[in-house]
Amino acid sequence: MLQLFFAVAFSAVPLTLYVPPIRSLNLFVETVEDILRQTTLYTLRAYPRVRLGFSRIFRSIFHLSR
Repeated sequence: MLQLFFAVAFSAVPLTLYVPPIRSLNLFVETVEDILRQTTLYTLRAYPRVRLGFSRIFRSIFHLSR
């Protein structure tokens, strides 16, 4: 059991390198929010087109299978 604990503990240590320091965390969160804000406009416009495209594809597939 102790060996399992050490194996999990030492395998999780490199993961801490991917976590940004606290002082730059606010900048990271602000950047992510900005990216999400910018992509929301494109997503709202593209969603109906993607949905229409998939419905046409599935309609043609089901139509050919009859």
